[in-house]
Amino acid sequence: MIVITGAAGFIASVVAGYLNEQGRTDLVLVDDFSKKQKENNYKNKAYKLLVDRSVFPSWLKENHADVDFIVHLGARTDTTEFDWNIFVELNVNYTERLFSLCTEYEIPFVYASSAATYGAGELGYSDSHDVVGSLKPLNPYGRSKNEVDKWILSQRKCPPFWAGLKFFNVYGPNEYHKGRMASVILHSFHQIKESDEVTLFRSHRPDYVDGQQLRDFIYVKDIASVILFLIERRPENGLYNLGTGKARSFYDLAANTFRAMNLEPNIRFIDMPLDIRDKYQYFTEAKMDKLRAAGYNKPFTSLEDGVCDYVRNYLAPNRNF
Repeated sequence: MIVITGAAGFIASVVAGYLNEQGRTDLVLVDDFSKKQKENNYKNKAYKLLVDRSVFPSWLKENHADVDFIVHLGARTDTTEFDWNIFVELNVNYTERLFSLCTEYEIPFVYASSAATYGAGELGYSDSHDVVGSLKPLNPYGRSKNEVDKWILSQRKCPPFWAGLKFFNVYGPNEYHKGRMASVILHSFHQIKESDEVTLFRSHRPDYVDGQQLRDFIYVKDIASVILFLIERRPENGLYNLGTGKARSFYDLAANTFRAMNLEPNIRFIDMPLDIRDKYQYFTEAKMDKLRAAGYNKPFTSLEDGVCDYVRNYLAPNRNF
């Protein structure tokens, strides 16, 4: 069986659906399933069992012999949350506990790290292990992910295979429940329907024009494809960036949302909220050499194609993946 944690959430529910498409239905889905607004993300998936995240470590102790692989994507992902204790409990301690159990029971383990670990990019965006201890994340979420990366790299014993995936800016279906933390595409789609325009944050740095803040946007279906590759191929243990390797602007993101709706772009700029202004990444771009060298050779979905698929096949008909 393959275990997927965070299965009621955005990325993990798409991974579950993608594995279903490949014929894998022997899935154990783990999450807090009490939140009904997430129910559509998993109710139509094919799986063997739902397990609450609070009892999953105990469940694993009793059922580990039947588990072939764990994909740990459950986490607190709110980058505007500043209570460090929340991240320690849900991101740091929980992940380290699962890593230790996978080491004990010899279960391959993939977990979600984040490009938020790179902070303002002072040291670049290389997934080299040499820089992990020197990274300076801009918020508690990024710090929690980097603390886990550092701890795992310090372990002398580990699972038979492990990989930490540094997700860059992920977008796509099944993020309806994320509120403020949903992608600009989802917010743009609803703004266009309500007001025929999109608002983007002004730049508060002189070296970036309004709307030209750059991020590496990756379509969630590509994330699922890479995870399947890791399950099947199990290359060298380590941290792997997971972006496209090409930064694009928020203006491009919004403009392509308009085009997917067969409309001309109408974009207005507003001030960035003060609570995130000094913790905002103006540029991210994944170095993808390591994953490519590991053997993953599929092309990543272009921003144009990804936005078009997301808007026309999921947002417009209000469908989940």
